[in-house]
Amino acid sequence: MTDNSPKTAETRFDGNRPLRLAVLISGSGSNLQALIDASQHDQAPFQVALVISNRADAFGLERAERVGIPTQTLSHRGFKTREAYDTALAELLRAADPGLIALAGFMRILTPGFVEYWQGRMLNIHPSLLPSYRGLHTHQRVLEAGDPMHGATVHFVTAELDGGPAILQARVPVQANDDADRLGARVLKQEHCIYPLAVRWFAEGRLRLGSDGRTQLDGQPLDSPLIIDAST
Repeated sequence: MTDNSPKTAETRFDGNRPLRLAVLISGSGSNLQALIDASQHDQAPFQVALVISNRADAFGLERAERVGIPTQTLSHRGFKTREAYDTALAELLRAADPGLIALAGFMRILTPGFVEYWQGRMLNIHPSLLPSYRGLHTHQRVLEAGDPMHGATVHFVTAELDGGPAILQARVPVQANDDADRLGARVLKQEHCIYPLAVRWFAEGRLRLGSDGRTQLDGQPLDSPLIIDAST
């Protein structure tokens, strides 16, 4: 990014109006749908204010448009560098003035300058029990390793891929007849539970990234992520 490194975006909480959430997607947007559904409950502390996709055919855009949420498509194909793309993406986000950014299947590796600007205001959900199985194809890798447990992690985004401080994890037992699709479907079901919960905590002012780089919940640092065990 060209001008983001010296400063960071500020987090603002206002108990009289919902926190504005921007969601970045690349595909079907099932986690986006979970966030939209959670935002439409009475007294929800956040609202989905903008959805941005790097793919014009992402079904998540249709999900947002159905309920009147503004959308933008910013294809990465017209940019020569990641930095140029992230600069344009940052301009769209700043215009929307979100209090939080949620990555929901956004298949782009963000540049350090972009991440630094939104430090402490950007979350991601990853389909593994981080720090295990960063990157892609996590369900198949878990099966090949013979692990008894799998799951998903919500974490703050840092420049290290899938390496930011973890907030919340859902653990799912691996079953004897699982293949990657069956296991992934059960993990995805839990993603739809824990992502809106973490966003809610942030919007309520309970969750933040401390100056020491550790996750804080209700003013207390978390030495490890909170765990939700799912029996199915």
